[in-house]
Amino acid sequence: MNTLTLSRVAENQWHAIENDLVVGRGHASRRLDGRTFLSIDTWRDTVFDQLATAMLADQSAPLYTVVDETDHDLTTKWERAGFTRERRESEFVVPTNLTPADPPSGVVIETAPTETELRELDRAIRAEVEATVGWQTMPAEVLPWQGGTRPLDPSKYTVATKDGRYVGLVRVATRTRRPRIGLVAVLAAEQRHGIGRAVLTQALSRLHQAGFEAATTEVDETNTAALALFEQIGAERTGGSLELISGKA
Repeated sequence: MNTLTLSRVAENQWHAIENDLVVGRGHASRRLDGRTFLSIDTWRDTVFDQLATAMLADQSAPLYTVVDETDHDLTTKWERAGFTRERRESEFVVPTNLTPADPPSGVVIETAPTETELRELDRAIRAEVEATVGWQTMPAEVLPWQGGTRPLDPSKYTVATKDGRYVGLVRVATRTRRPRIGLVAVLAAEQRHGIGRAVLTQALSRLHQAGFEAATTEVDETNTAALALFEQIGAERTGGSLELISGKA
């Protein structure tokens, strides 16, 4: 008779062992935003269920996982373990060979922001997001506010200024095969005037000049304004992902 044994082999790793063979692995990853995401690698449903039970018992709630929107089998397994759907993100490829949109009158697009003013805008945008849709709707790698101690790299940002004050920004990371647009944001009082489109297309044009033909981004599907913006500039939806949660408060 085969006996399955579950072992926690490290603080964040579990193995399912049968006849001295590893037949399943579980991993818990704590992201920089403080949330813990689980993953399980096994081809057997019974092993998946037992690993999930053990991991949930060992970790503090809430816990998260991410699955491809087309992987219905994996989604079902996590739901069987008690996870529910928290959010859905669409993934896009964004062309860079765009003519930058003209900003509204009085708005100037800058590509070398100062850290002090950039931090002030970052703080203001975060406060507005928290007061409305909540920071949990932001991509996982966009960190929550940490009292101003988190370093900002101005070289990743393109900003919009109005009357000498920063009112909008785009952040682009280029240390990947394709540049990644991590954040597009405009202060609430300045929205719906074309600032977001102007600063985004300027950032994309800079990428094109640097030799990049496309960038990538993910957008929460409840963010209709951002979805519309990327669709207007010709972004192509390439897929999506589901974020699931267990132990939601």
